[in-house]
Amino acid sequence: MIFITNTPNNTGVAIHGDYMDFDELYDALHEIVGNESEYTSYEAARMRVLGVCYDIRHAIMGDREIEFVDNGMDGEKMKRLSMITPDKNIYLKIYVLWPEMLFVTMALNDFILLNHRKCKHPQWDKTTAVVRKLQAAFSECIKQTVSDASYKRMVNMMIHDYTWFDGYATQYLDILNCRFLEMDKEKRLKSISTMAKRLVERDDEYRKLRSEVMEAARKYNCPVDDIRLQLEYPEDIEW
Repeated sequence: MIFITNTPNNTGVAIHGDYMDFDELYDALHEIVGNESEYTSYEAARMRVLGVCYDIRHAIMGDREIEFVDNGMDGEKMKRLSMITPDKNIYLKIYVLWPEMLFVTMALNDFILLNHRKCKHPQWDKTTAVVRKLQAAFSECIKQTVSDASYKRMVNMMIHDYTWFDGYATQYLDILNCRFLEMDKEKRLKSISTMAKRLVERDDEYRKLRSEVMEAARKYNCPVDDIRLQLEYPEDIEW
């Protein structure tokens, strides 16, 4: 089972799962975003999803955190079942910044629809089912983190007619990530719904940035996705 929780400092979310869960999720995310250049206008969004995959792969390799979670077994149950078994399950864990996870979750809606065009029976597609489980777990995390009113607004923004992230200037996501990290714990919590709103609405700040990024890409004769902003993520993040 994959489950997602808010981090103590409201910096991001922790994605938990055992080895089999993470292995299945890793394969599903790779499958859903397609091969390189398969969806050219979605390449920037694809790379963000693969960024989560990178951490999942390292967790599977033992390079991320491990935690022990009660599995409901105790001495009485073992006696009744006539077996000896561990009373805890080992779960792997990765962290993702809130704005990043919001973006990835919404972008996955687009990739699911694109993937359905290739499926003979999309309703029974296993890859879609696994990705939807991740989205459902994140939705539950949002529900447990923000107020009921904020949760309803966020869900409406994130799923209404889908958002379509083709051609999205993900440099804006870097700005939101860094801005979010500069906030204190309380302000981050209040800003989660605002981050979702800014990702969806593409306000004047986004449009100005996208115009500047496209101009820089023309100037240097390179893909828009290759343009990097002068931003630095902190080396150590207090989750």
